[in-house]
Formats: sequence, structure tokens, C-alpha cells
Amino acid sequence: MPHVTTFVVAGIGVVVFHFVNLPLPWLLGPMAACLIAALAGVDMKGIAPLNDAMRTILGVAVGATFTPAVFLAMTGMWPTLLLIPVMVLCVGLVGVPYYGAMPGGLSDMLVFGEEAGGNIRTLSLIHATRVMVIVAALPFLLQGIWGADLGNPPGAPARDIPVYEMNLMLISALVGWQLFKSLNLFGASILGPLVVTGMLAISGFLTNRPPFEAIWEAQFFIGMSVGIHYVGITMAEIRRDLLASVGFCILLILLTFPFVELVYLAGLAPGTETLLAFAPGGQAELTVLALVVGADMAFVIAHHVLRILVVILGAPLFARLLDR
Repeated sequence: MPHVTTFVVAGIGVVVFHFVNLPLPWLLGPMAACLIAALAGVDMKGIAPLNDAMRTILGVAVGATFTPAVFLAMTGMWPTLLLIPVMVLCVGLVGVPYYGAMPGGLSDMLVFGEEAGGNIRTLSLIHATRVMVIVAALPFLLQGIWGADLGNPPGAPARDIPVYEMNLMLISALVGWQLFKSLNLFGASILGPLVVTGMLAISGFLTNRPPFEAIWEAQFFIGMSVGIHYVGITMAEIRRDLLASVGFCILLILLTFPFVELVYLAGLAPGTETLLAFAPGGQAELTVLALVVGADMAFVIAHHVLRILVVILGAPLFARLLDR
């Protein structure tokens, strides 16, 4: 049973990371364990609808942090938001000639790549590696440079949250997810619940975010889903795709730091928020990190939504220009 094997392997990863006191055991533990098992030839499979359902928890968690004051503060983000298209352009100018890669969402890039005639397996390995390397490196950078505390629970326990608010969160997650999905909008499983929950939080109906048990559960499934992208990988793919992807990640990190340094030195945002907002990793994974370190969720999410939007709109146009 590949599905059962996947859960067992991911669970072992959580236990090992807890035992050796490594950061983010519920996210990085399953990710690392599934990667190692995949490289060892273990047959594993995820459950796509369940993975998407778990992502809705992150959307609700972010949306629940919105207040009228936070919403108004977003209007002051324009100086740093203007840097996002510049950064995407710089990454594209380096990444496309290097390996035909753009820093968009994992799912979005796979859809675009397949429609353009790309090798879906190669694309999957490239972008999964990008997400894995960036997300694995960030906790150590956050701790080493800004002294971020990654041991904080990302919410209150379930017993402390009113039942009616728990029900509102569940309804918001399902309605937002399915509404955005029916409209064919990107990031439906995160952004749909975020929007619906945000409206409830701004209007005062919600005062809590999901319990930490639910956020840990979401981390578990997200880490597991990244790790199992490597199932069935061959030595040829490791030499051709995996190593090249690691090189691409190094280029991404080198391109990201000048933007982070510029924003931080100009006093436009704190270092932790800036790094999380400009890091070209996965939206779900970086949302988890932002929740754990207690970052300004509105700032981080606004920049990632814009990054993905710029890539989604710009990548097809860029591809047409290259074809010509």
C-alpha cells in the first residue's frame, strides 16, 4: 500500500526531527524522510485532494490575522511590492537561459510547462527541488541572521477556540476553496479560504486563527507532498535535473539577497518579513514559516501573491518571445 507507506515514512521523519531537535519537524521532517525514501526506491503516493484540503488550513490561518488596521497598512507596501516584478525579471533573465525555469508556483509551472510541450517529470523535479532547497535553508538563515524563534506553537490549542469559530473556519475553507476553484483562479486552496476568512475577520466574526494542531497537520501534508515528487527518480535524472536544480537554487539565493538587503537597509520592512516575502520558494511552505515565526502575514502573502501573479501573466508572454 503506497499510501500507507507514505504516511509511515513521513511520520518517522517527524519523530526523528523531534528527537534530534531540528527546526520545523512537522514540515521538514516529512519532506526529508520522503526524499530519502524516494531516493532509496520506496514506492510512495500522496492523496491529492487531501493535500489540497490541508492547504486550506493555511489560507484560513492567514485570513484570520486580518484586521481593519492590518488591511489599511497594506496600502503602505507599494515601495517593496514594486520590487517584486523587477526581481522576477532578474530571475527570469538568469533562470530561463540556465534551465528554462521561472520562480512561480509549483502547480502553475507544471501546468504551463506541460501545455508548452515540456517534460512534466523534469519540470516536477526542478520546481520540487527549488521549493525544497529554499524551504530547508530558510529556517537556518532566519535563526542564524535574525535569531527567529522557530519553536513557538503557530496558534492556540483547539480546546481554547470557541466551537462556533471553528465551524466558521471550516465553512470558510470549503467555500473559499471551491469558489476560487470554480472560477479557475490560481492558488484556490490557499487564496480562496484566505479571502473568505479575511472578510469574516475584518468584520469581527472571527478573532482566532486555526489551532496549532491543525497547522501542524497542514505542515505534515505539505512536507510529504514535496518529498514524494522524487519517487521513481533515476540516476540520469539526478545527474541532469537534480544537480542542475540545486545550481538554480544557488543562483536564486544569490539574486534574492540584494533585494532583501536593499529593503532592510532602506528601513522599508524588518529583516525576517523581507526574507520571507522575497524568498522564491513555495507559497504554502513560506506561509508555514511566516506563521511559525510570527511574521507580518499580510506583508509576506501580498508579495508572494504578486510574485506568482507576475509569473503567471508573464511566463507565457516570455515563452512566446523566446519562440519568435
